[in-house]
Amino acid sequence: MVSERVLITVKTYPTLSRKYGETVCTAGVREDGSWVRIYPVPFRRLGEAQQYEKYDWVECDLIQSRKDPRPETKHPKDPTKMHTVGHLDTSLNWRDRRRLLLDKVTVHTCLRTLIEDAKANRASLALFKPSKIRDFLWEEEEREWDLSKVEEMRYRTHQGELFAEETWRKTFKVIPKLPYSFSYRFEDIEKKSSEMQILNWEIGALYWNCLKQCEGDEKKALKLVRQKYYDEFLTKDLHFYLGTTQEFHLRAPNPWVIIGVLPIPHEKQLNLPIA
Repeated sequence: MVSERVLITVKTYPTLSRKYGETVCTAGVREDGSWVRIYPVPFRRLGEAQQYEKYDWVECDLIQSRKDPRPETKHPKDPTKMHTVGHLDTSLNWRDRRRLLLDKVTVHTCLRTLIEDAKANRASLALFKPSKIRDFLWEEEEREWDLSKVEEMRYRTHQGELFAEETWRKTFKVIPKLPYSFSYRFEDIEKKSSEMQILNWEIGALYWNCLKQCEGDEKKALKLVRQKYYDEFLTKDLHFYLGTTQEFHLRAPNPWVIIGVLPIPHEKQLNLPIA
């Protein structure tokens, strides 16, 4: 077990697990640019002192996963002892983020090699730059969580089996399930066309905020989400944070999904020195 310092770059929208309850997949990079996945994290059940934002530096004791085959996955020994020790901001045209994420982290451009790496269990997290974004799509999904998972969570709550720190309070409400899934259709450097689902927390929060702004009109809310993720982000130097799911890591034809986006401004957009 080693205490590690990780820059959080990914927080996925919460999902339900029969074993762990409502969890968030967190991923980030160390100071040398290597990847680590911190899972599971009962994020919304953590105290205010333990909750973190994207691009916070977080320190915690991590244990190599025994059940998750993905090489970067580690478990937090005690999620309540995770603590923030700094933040990487966007000052000076994102200078510090550029130095770490674009200089020290490998930026992939070929999806074929990433799929090969996943199948060989060499990688399950990556930073990827698409050559061309073709479209932004959405598809309607089931509107409620799997009831069997919800009931199992309630049972474990009553039995005192949800994490040793017992932060599962009686007033806690499971986060609403997103009624839509969102995807990018894009090409890589070899002109291979792909479509990948976007699982980051921000797109879920954006949808709910837009729905409120549009007074419950889903069509208008979806158009606003597209404006952000397509119209606005395509003016940036857009990169994807990619990850594989545990279920499909070693067996899907393409196990990668988009677990976060990095819409970094082009240097010419701000016309500021980087050095």
